Amino acid sequence: MIQNDLAKAKDPDLRASLQAMKRAAEEARKLAIQTNTGIVILQNEKVIHLSADELQRTQTK
Repeated sequence: MIQNDLAKAKDPDLRASLQAMKRAAEEARKLAIQTNTGIVILQNEKVIHLSADELQRTQTK
């Protein structure tokens, strides 16, 4: 589903799922920085490994 489809979904949980995933991603980034561990993301169909240092630098921008 794309974002517009989610906004029109009848199920309230489905409508809220995109925002919930964004919150979870932000919390994962914060936890990775706190514990000095990296995370793996999918960006432009490529797997990207981000270190805690890289996350810290992007967080302050």
